[in-house]
Amino acid sequence: MTFQSRLLKAHPASLVLASFLLAIAMGTLLLMSPIATKSGTISLINALFTATSAVCVTGLVVVDTGSFFTLFGQCVILVLIQIGGLGVMTISVALFRWIGKSISFRHRMVMQDVFAHTPREDILNLVKSTLFFTLTAEILGAILLSFHWSQQLPFASAIYTAVFHSISAFCNAGFSLFSDSMTRYSDSILLNTVMGILIVTGGIGFPVLYDLQSWLRGRKKQRIRLSVQTRTILLTTFFLIVSGAMMFAFLEHRSLPETSSLSHRLLTSLFLSITCRTAGFNTVDIASLREATLALMIFLMFVGASPGSCGGGVKTTTLALIGAFTLSRVRGKVRVNMFKKSIPVEVINRSIALILVSIGIIGLVLFMLLVGESPEPRNITGYSGSFLTYFFETVSAFGTVGLSMGVTSALSAWSKVWLILMMIIGRVGVLTFSYIIIGTGVTNGIEYSEESIMIG
Repeated sequence: MTFQSRLLKAHPASLVLASFLLAIAMGTLLLMSPIATKSGTISLINALFTATSAVCVTGLVVVDTGSFFTLFGQCVILVLIQIGGLGVMTISVALFRWIGKSISFRHRMVMQDVFAHTPREDILNLVKSTLFFTLTAEILGAILLSFHWSQQLPFASAIYTAVFHSISAFCNAGFSLFSDSMTRYSDSILLNTVMGILIVTGGIGFPVLYDLQSWLRGRKKQRIRLSVQTRTILLTTFFLIVSGAMMFAFLEHRSLPETSSLSHRLLTSLFLSITCRTAGFNTVDIASLREATLALMIFLMFVGASPGSCGGGVKTTTLALIGAFTLSRVRGKVRVNMFKKSIPVEVINRSIALILVSIGIIGLVLFMLLVGESPEPRNITGYSGSFLTYFFETVSAFGTVGLSMGVTSALSAWSKVWLILMMIIGRVGVLTFSYIIIGTGVTNGIEYSEESIMIG
């Protein structure tokens, strides 16, 4: 069997995974070149970890991006972030259309799996809209952020810094040119607002943006309703952001400096609620937060972004479906209804399976980190709980968030390999990995006579 025939028969999930692995491999080689680092050298594991973190738009770093890498190395990371945010297959489809070549059926299937919850004929229009949304948001974000940094940096540096952080924010990557991320700008309303909007826009998913665009264009001509998925994502995202900000403000009201104004405290809480689900930028020292706050952040990182977006996690729709399923069972109802629509049983079953498999993967990787590391985390001041530290790190990698309590750079090669695997799973998706491993065929299997067992 030739390579071309194998490619034609490959499942779209396999093509998605292969495209990300290829981008990671290319990025690793480029970062290992002498011109990519200021010292002229970087270890293979650190280059691989950085490339994976960039392509998987995670933001976990083992070396400081701004001081360790040269301009060339930073540009490589930025390109990897853009590729990872859009998806390699999306970019390839756009290039094919640009040079006038037709799109194969296999590529269309990949786009269908990535962007659409139901079969649709306008999948290529959705891909073109994705590129338009991305470029528009990143350009506008860079322009606004340049006003902020133009007051502190030379013009060229201000533009470059604005472009870098605009792309990193929209792609939910969390990479920053500053060693303390956005901590020094925690009181900047302009920066926090622009970064927050970019993060939310990139995290709600391209299908939602496309659906909103279609709704705005067609609502005057004909009655067009937003899909159940779009309404679910918008409602769940709003609820998580608002409730998360309120909880952060309550839990950390004594931790913020006494000199902070009320607006500063609210801004910090809101930005933390937004960033800890998808992006990984921080305006406060994560290691200094209370354990209750860290537990809340772990939950939000586990949920992550929305389907078809730049982020990872189990996704907001999964959380909403599990909540609706639980409520239906409590009320004694068999079917799960949302917005006057019944959700297919197989979708509910996949949501439950996704949650259980994700918990199992996180538990396995956490155990491997605890096996490979010393009893106490290294290079962490003011905190001594190793289990919560590594648990936080593991979920951050799974949700492709990138927040850390400061232990990433001190991890052993063993732990870095496991986190690399976790970031890839988080970005590609647990269900995509399950398709690759066990296939998509569904069978009833052998059915025997029933016998009940006790539970609870």
